[in-house]
Amino acid sequence: MAHQRSSQARLSPSSDTEDMEDLSRLLAPRLAYFAGVARTEHVTRAAQEMQVPQSTLSRAMVRLEQDLGVDLFARHGRTVSLTPAGRTFLASAERALAEIRRAADEVRADADPATGKVAFGFLHTMGAETVPGLLHAFRADHPRVRFSLVQNYGEAMIERLRAGELDLCLTSPVPDAPDLVARRLDEQKLRLVVPADHRLAARKRIRLAEASDEIFVTLEPGYGLRRITDDLCKEAGFKPRIAFEGEEAETLRGLVAAGLGVALLPPPAVPRPGVAELTVTAPRAAREIGVAWLADRPDTPPVAAFKRFLLSRRGNLLPT
Repeated sequence: MAHQRSSQARLSPSSDTEDMEDLSRLLAPRLAYFAGVARTEHVTRAAQEMQVPQSTLSRAMVRLEQDLGVDLFARHGRTVSLTPAGRTFLASAERALAEIRRAADEVRADADPATGKVAFGFLHTMGAETVPGLLHAFRADHPRVRFSLVQNYGEAMIERLRAGELDLCLTSPVPDAPDLVARRLDEQKLRLVVPADHRLAARKRIRLAEASDEIFVTLEPGYGLRRITDDLCKEAGFKPRIAFEGEEAETLRGLVAAGLGVALLPPPAVPRPGVAELTVTAPRAAREIGVAWLADRPDTPPVAAFKRFLLSRRGNLLPT
């Protein structure tokens, strides 16, 4: 049976993207009204159930049909019944409303103070020990808060903050940008890591300039630790000769153990055999660790609680 066309159509669907977007904006507010009338097949009863004036509901249905250019209801006095077009539209409208309810339930659940979710990013080097310890301590007072955890390098996490994919992140260097809020939390000393049989391995301390002739293994450009390595070597008076570039500090430590170079790295969570780790006395070799979030973005209660917790750990963020 062909769908009956309304004689008072205001906007007909077309393949044009802008027209379809305009149509969607017109239809969306009326979907719940339509579903209510379709369910009861009675405008007065639907108005009572939805607690809206009957006149408002009647006008909304007329406008809906006009916007679609299709009759959705056959009128029978005070009752109505769906036309074939109405039944087709109802099936999709109910799916759309169910998806809206699901989305609403999800965002309310994520914002719940006791059981909500925090999207938290952090550096790879903090994943083995620092972050697990932080989460364990936080959940002592917030045992049901959920976390979505993302490990990445600093610039990638800042991009995800700006995209709305993260609520906050631990990163280094501490960013300085007008759209971000960043707070320094701690400092982590860097060591010159050399193979266990290296000529410098017996040393406890070293000036970085003494390694100017060495081959280095480093993180790739774009990583905060790579930028710090380049800057420290420049301050020491040389440009490092780089043989390997990687994405993860412990992989670099493995390359050092294999005799493929030396590296400036933070301390490992667990001592790595095959390497010696030397304190760098000059220049001062350390990286600042900070927490960052988008300025002017309101926090949900669980995000606010975790942010307060992180800020309370200033100077005591990293394991000793």
